[in-house]
Amino acid sequence: MDGEDRRPEARIGSATQAFVTHRNLLFTVAYEMLGSAADAEDVLQETWLRWVRVDLDAVRDQRAYLIRITTREALTRLRTLRRRKESYVGPWLPEPLLTAPDVAHDVELADSVSMAMLMVLETLTPTERAVFVLREVFDLNYDDIAAAVGKNAAAVRQTAHRARAHVAARRPRGDASPAEIRRALEAFQLAIETGDLQGLMNILAPDVVALGDGGGLAKAALRPMVGADRVARMLEVGLPRVGGELAAQPAQINGGPALIIRLDGRIDHVLSIRIDDGMIGGIYIVRNPEKLSRVERETVVSR
Repeated sequence: MDGEDRRPEARIGSATQAFVTHRNLLFTVAYEMLGSAADAEDVLQETWLRWVRVDLDAVRDQRAYLIRITTREALTRLRTLRRRKESYVGPWLPEPLLTAPDVAHDVELADSVSMAMLMVLETLTPTERAVFVLREVFDLNYDDIAAAVGKNAAAVRQTAHRARAHVAARRPRGDASPAEIRRALEAFQLAIETGDLQGLMNILAPDVVALGDGGGLAKAALRPMVGADRVARMLEVGLPRVGGELAAQPAQINGGPALIIRLDGRIDHVLSIRIDDGMIGGIYIVRNPEKLSRVERETVVSR
Protein backbone atom coordinates (compact mmCIF):
# COMPACT_ATOMS: atom_id res chain seq x y z
CA MET A 1 0.00 0.00 0.00
CA ASP A 2 2.81 2.35 0.95
CA GLY A 3 4.53 1.63 -2.40
CA GLU A 4 1.37 2.47 -4.31
CA ASP A 5 1.06 5.76 -2.41
CA ARG A 6 4.61 6.75 -3.25
CA ARG A 7 4.51 6.01 -6.97
CA PRO A 8 2.49 9.08 -8.00
CA GLU A 9 4.76 11.28 -5.89
CA ALA A 10 7.86 9.74 -7.47
CA ARG A 11 6.40 10.26 -10.95
CA ILE A 12 5.58 13.90 -10.23
CA GLY A 13 9.04 14.35 -8.71
CA SER A 14 10.70 13.01 -11.87
CA ALA A 15 8.49 15.19 -14.06
CA THR A 16 9.30 18.23 -11.95
CA GLN A 17 13.03 17.59 -12.10
CA ALA A 18 12.98 17.30 -15.90
CA PHE A 19 10.84 20.41 -16.26
CA VAL A 20 13.07 22.49 -13.97
CA THR A 21 16.19 21.26 -15.79
CA HIS A 22 14.86 22.50 -19.14
CA ARG A 23 12.75 25.44 -17.97
CA ASN A 24 15.06 28.22 -19.19
CA LEU A 25 15.34 26.56 -22.59
CA LEU A 26 11.54 26.15 -22.81
CA PHE A 27 11.04 29.79 -21.88
CA THR A 28 13.45 30.80 -24.64
CA VAL A 29 11.60 28.65 -27.21
CA ALA A 30 8.27 30.20 -26.25
CA TYR A 31 9.66 33.73 -26.12
CA GLU A 32 11.33 33.46 -29.53
CA MET A 33 8.04 32.29 -30.99
CA LEU A 34 5.90 34.92 -29.25
CA GLY A 35 8.09 37.93 -28.50
CA SER A 36 6.25 38.26 -25.21
CA ALA A 37 7.67 37.14 -21.87
CA ALA A 38 4.24 37.26 -20.21
CA ASP A 39 2.75 34.98 -22.84
CA ALA A 40 5.83 32.74 -22.74
CA GLU A 41 5.29 32.25 -19.00
CA ASP A 42 1.65 31.32 -19.64
CA VAL A 43 2.81 28.79 -22.24
CA LEU A 44 5.20 27.25 -19.70
CA GLN A 45 2.35 26.89 -17.24
CA GLU A 46 0.30 25.01 -19.84
CA THR A 47 3.36 22.94 -20.75
CA TRP A 48 3.78 21.87 -17.14
CA LEU A 49 0.11 20.90 -16.79
CA ARG A 50 0.40 18.68 -19.88
CA TRP A 51 3.84 17.32 -19.03
CA VAL A 52 2.85 16.14 -15.56
CA ARG A 53 0.24 13.84 -17.14
CA VAL A 54 2.72 12.23 -19.56
CA ASP A 55 3.90 8.63 -19.08
CA LEU A 56 7.62 9.32 -18.68
CA ASP A 57 8.55 5.69 -19.30
CA ALA A 58 7.33 6.11 -22.87
CA VAL A 59 9.36 9.28 -23.50
CA ARG A 60 12.57 8.67 -25.48
CA ASP A 61 13.97 12.21 -25.27
CA GLN A 62 12.58 14.40 -22.49
CA ARG A 63 14.10 17.61 -23.89
CA ALA A 64 12.57 17.08 -27.33
CA TYR A 65 9.22 16.06 -25.85
CA LEU A 66 9.05 19.14 -23.63
CA ILE A 67 9.96 21.36 -26.57
CA ARG A 68 7.19 19.65 -28.56
CA ILE A 69 4.57 20.50 -25.93
CA THR A 70 5.87 24.06 -25.56
CA THR A 71 5.84 24.57 -29.34
CA ARG A 72 2.27 23.37 -29.70
CA GLU A 73 1.09 25.63 -26.87
CA ALA A 74 3.05 28.57 -28.32
CA LEU A 75 1.57 28.03 -31.79
CA THR A 76 -1.94 28.18 -30.34
CA ARG A 77 -1.13 31.38 -28.46
CA LEU A 78 0.73 32.90 -31.42
CA ARG A 79 -2.40 32.81 -33.53
CA THR A 80 -4.30 34.59 -30.75
CA LEU A 81 -1.54 37.19 -30.45
CA ARG A 82 -1.69 37.89 -34.16
CA ARG A 83 -5.35 38.82 -33.86
CA ARG A 84 -4.53 41.04 -30.88
CA LYS A 85 -1.77 42.81 -32.79
CA GLU A 86 -4.19 43.77 -35.55
CA SER A 87 -5.78 46.30 -33.19
CA TYR A 88 -2.52 47.38 -31.52
CA VAL A 89 -1.91 51.14 -31.46
CA GLY A 90 1.22 51.95 -33.46
CA PRO A 91 4.15 49.60 -34.10
CA TRP A 92 4.35 46.44 -32.00
CA LEU A 93 7.76 45.57 -30.55
CA PRO A 94 8.82 42.50 -28.57
CA GLU A 95 8.79 42.70 -24.78
CA PRO A 96 12.38 43.62 -23.83
CA LEU A 97 14.38 41.30 -21.58
CA LEU A 98 17.30 42.29 -19.39
CA THR A 99 19.76 39.52 -20.21
CA ALA A 100 22.99 38.46 -18.52
CA PRO A 101 26.30 39.63 -20.05
CA ASP A 102 27.33 36.05 -20.84
CA VAL A 103 24.51 35.74 -23.40
CA ALA A 104 26.58 37.87 -25.76
CA HIS A 105 29.26 35.15 -25.79
CA ASP A 106 26.81 32.78 -27.51
CA VAL A 107 26.55 34.75 -30.74
CA GLU A 108 23.79 32.60 -32.25
CA LEU A 109 21.64 32.75 -29.11
CA ALA A 110 22.13 36.50 -28.72
CA ASP A 111 21.21 37.04 -32.36
CA SER A 112 18.12 34.84 -32.07
CA VAL A 113 16.64 36.85 -29.16
CA SER A 114 17.70 40.26 -30.49
CA MET A 115 15.04 42.85 -31.21
CA ALA A 116 16.08 42.91 -34.86
CA MET A 117 15.72 39.15 -35.31
CA LEU A 118 12.44 38.95 -33.42
CA MET A 119 11.04 41.63 -35.73
CA VAL A 120 12.12 39.56 -38.75
CA LEU A 121 10.47 36.48 -37.23
CA GLU A 122 7.23 38.47 -37.00
CA THR A 123 7.07 38.38 -40.81
CA LEU A 124 6.96 34.55 -40.91
CA THR A 125 3.83 32.44 -40.68
CA PRO A 126 3.36 30.74 -37.29
CA THR A 127 4.52 27.36 -38.64
CA GLU A 128 7.52 28.89 -40.44
CA ARG A 129 8.50 30.67 -37.25
CA ALA A 130 8.29 27.50 -35.19
CA VAL A 131 10.29 25.47 -37.70
CA PHE A 132 12.96 28.16 -38.05
CA VAL A 133 13.39 28.58 -34.30
CA LEU A 134 13.49 24.85 -33.57
CA ARG A 135 15.91 24.06 -36.40
CA GLU A 136 18.20 27.07 -36.58
CA VAL A 137 18.39 27.98 -32.90
CA PHE A 138 17.77 24.75 -31.01
CA ASP A 139 19.04 22.29 -33.63
CA LEU A 140 16.16 19.84 -33.37
CA ASN A 141 16.07 17.12 -36.00
CA TYR A 142 13.35 17.22 -38.63
CA ASP A 143 11.40 14.30 -37.16
CA ASP A 144 11.11 16.01 -33.77
CA ILE A 145 10.14 19.29 -35.41
CA ALA A 146 7.52 17.48 -37.49
CA ALA A 147 6.00 16.03 -34.31
CA ALA A 148 5.97 19.50 -32.73
CA VAL A 149 4.23 21.31 -35.61
CA GLY A 150 2.01 18.48 -36.81
CA LYS A 151 3.62 18.07 -40.26
CA ASN A 152 5.63 15.31 -41.89
CA ALA A 153 9.41 15.56 -42.08
CA ALA A 154 9.46 16.29 -45.83
CA ALA A 155 7.08 19.22 -45.39
CA VAL A 156 9.15 20.50 -42.49
CA ARG A 157 12.30 20.46 -44.63
CA GLN A 158 10.56 22.56 -47.28
CA THR A 159 9.25 24.95 -44.63
CA ALA A 160 12.72 25.27 -43.09
CA HIS A 161 14.25 26.09 -46.49
CA ARG A 162 11.56 28.71 -47.17
CA ALA A 163 11.91 30.27 -43.70
CA ARG A 164 15.72 30.44 -43.95
CA ALA A 165 15.52 32.24 -47.29
CA HIS A 166 12.90 34.64 -45.93
CA VAL A 167 14.98 35.48 -42.87
CA ALA A 168 18.22 35.81 -44.85
CA ALA A 169 16.58 38.35 -47.17
CA ARG A 170 15.33 40.49 -44.27
CA ARG A 171 17.97 40.03 -41.58
CA PRO A 172 19.74 43.32 -40.75
CA ARG A 173 23.52 43.27 -40.94
CA GLY A 174 24.10 43.99 -37.26
CA ASP A 175 27.82 43.15 -37.49
CA ALA A 176 29.95 44.90 -34.87
CA SER A 177 32.91 44.10 -32.66
CA PRO A 178 32.64 44.44 -28.87
CA ALA A 179 34.78 47.59 -29.09
CA GLU A 180 32.50 49.13 -31.74
CA ILE A 181 29.44 48.28 -29.65
CA ARG A 182 30.96 49.85 -26.54
CA ARG A 183 31.99 53.04 -28.38
CA ALA A 184 28.62 53.44 -30.07
CA LEU A 185 26.67 52.87 -26.86
CA GLU A 186 28.81 55.31 -24.89
CA ALA A 187 28.44 57.97 -27.57
CA PHE A 188 24.70 57.34 -27.78
CA GLN A 189 24.33 57.62 -24.00
CA LEU A 190 26.25 60.91 -23.93
CA ALA A 191 24.17 62.37 -26.74
CA ILE A 192 20.90 61.27 -25.12
CA GLU A 193 21.85 62.62 -21.70
CA THR A 194 23.03 65.99 -23.04
CA GLY A 195 20.48 66.41 -25.82
CA ASP A 196 23.35 66.92 -28.26
CA LEU A 197 21.69 66.82 -31.70
CA GLN A 198 24.98 66.89 -33.59
CA GLY A 199 26.35 64.15 -31.37
CA LEU A 200 23.35 62.00 -32.29
CA MET A 201 23.82 62.74 -35.98
CA ASN A 202 27.45 61.64 -35.79
CA ILE A 203 26.60 58.11 -34.60
CA LEU A 204 23.42 57.42 -36.59
CA ALA A 205 23.68 55.64 -39.95
CA PRO A 206 22.16 57.69 -42.79
CA ASP A 207 19.39 55.08 -43.25
CA VAL A 208 18.78 54.45 -39.54
CA VAL A 209 15.27 53.25 -38.67
CA ALA A 210 13.59 53.93 -35.31
CA LEU A 211 10.50 52.11 -34.10
CA GLY A 212 8.54 53.17 -31.05
CA ASP A 213 6.06 51.07 -29.07
CA GLY A 214 3.73 52.89 -26.72
CA GLY A 215 0.78 50.55 -27.18
CA GLY A 216 -1.61 53.47 -26.80
CA LEU A 217 -0.54 53.75 -23.15
CA ALA A 218 2.51 56.01 -23.59
CA LYS A 219 3.53 58.58 -26.18
CA ALA A 220 5.37 57.05 -29.15
CA ALA A 221 5.63 57.58 -32.90
CA LEU A 222 2.80 55.78 -34.67
CA ARG A 223 4.94 54.83 -37.65
CA PRO A 224 8.62 54.06 -38.29
CA MET A 225 11.03 56.99 -38.49
CA VAL A 226 13.69 56.71 -41.20
CA GLY A 227 16.85 58.73 -41.71
CA ALA A 228 19.45 60.19 -39.36
CA ASP A 229 18.03 63.72 -39.32
CA ARG A 230 14.46 62.67 -38.56
CA VAL A 231 15.48 60.11 -35.95
CA ALA A 232 17.88 62.52 -34.18
CA ARG A 233 15.23 65.23 -33.99
CA MET A 234 12.63 62.75 -32.78
CA LEU A 235 14.95 61.63 -29.97
CA GLU A 236 15.88 65.21 -29.09
CA VAL A 237 12.26 66.31 -28.84
CA GLY A 238 10.84 63.07 -27.48
CA LEU A 239 12.97 62.54 -24.39
CA PRO A 240 11.04 63.66 -21.28
CA ARG A 241 13.57 66.04 -19.71
CA VAL A 242 11.26 68.84 -18.65
CA GLY A 243 9.99 68.57 -15.10
CA GLY A 244 11.99 65.48 -14.19
CA GLU A 245 15.42 64.03 -13.76
CA LEU A 246 16.54 61.85 -16.67
CA ALA A 247 19.05 59.02 -16.26
CA ALA A 248 20.29 56.66 -18.96
CA GLN A 249 21.57 53.30 -17.70
CA PRO A 250 23.61 51.11 -20.08
CA ALA A 251 22.24 47.57 -20.19
CA GLN A 252 22.16 44.42 -22.22
CA ILE A 253 18.65 43.99 -23.55
CA ASN A 254 17.85 40.88 -25.57
CA GLY A 255 21.53 40.10 -25.84
CA GLY A 256 22.44 43.50 -27.30
CA PRO A 257 23.35 47.07 -26.33
CA ALA A 258 20.65 49.29 -24.87
CA LEU A 259 19.85 52.14 -22.53
CA ILE A 260 17.25 51.93 -19.79
CA ILE A 261 15.83 55.45 -19.45
CA ARG A 262 14.63 56.42 -15.98
CA LEU A 263 12.62 59.52 -15.15
CA ASP A 264 12.70 60.51 -11.49
CA GLY A 265 14.02 57.01 -10.72
CA ARG A 266 11.19 55.20 -12.54
CA ILE A 267 11.76 53.27 -15.75
CA ASP A 268 10.18 55.31 -18.52
CA HIS A 269 11.35 53.36 -21.57
CA VAL A 270 14.05 51.20 -23.11
CA LEU A 271 16.19 52.16 -26.11
CA SER A 272 17.71 49.10 -27.79
CA ILE A 273 20.15 49.73 -30.61
CA ARG A 274 21.47 47.72 -33.54
CA ILE A 275 24.95 48.60 -34.73
CA ASP A 276 26.04 48.24 -38.36
CA ASP A 277 29.68 48.96 -39.25
CA GLY A 278 30.17 51.05 -36.11
CA MET A 279 27.06 53.18 -36.69
CA ILE A 280 23.59 52.83 -35.18
CA GLY A 281 21.36 51.36 -37.88
CA GLY A 282 18.29 50.51 -35.81
CA ILE A 283 16.65 51.87 -32.65
CA TYR A 284 13.84 50.07 -30.85
CA ILE A 285 12.02 52.21 -28.28
CA VAL A 286 9.66 50.42 -25.91
CA ARG A 287 7.52 52.76 -23.79
CA ASN A 288 4.46 50.59 -23.26
CA PRO A 289 4.50 50.24 -19.44
CA GLU A 290 2.98 46.77 -19.68
CA LYS A 291 6.17 45.59 -21.40
CA LEU A 292 8.79 46.97 -19.01
CA SER A 293 8.63 44.58 -16.05
CA ARG A 294 11.35 42.28 -17.45
CA VAL A 295 14.00 44.99 -17.43
CA GLU A 296 13.98 45.23 -13.62
CA ARG A 297 15.70 41.86 -13.22
CA GLU A 298 17.73 39.51 -15.42
CA THR A 299 15.95 36.85 -17.44
CA VAL A 300 17.93 33.71 -18.22
CA VAL A 301 17.74 32.55 -21.84
CA SER A 302 19.42 29.35 -22.98
CA ARG A 303 19.38 26.63 -25.61
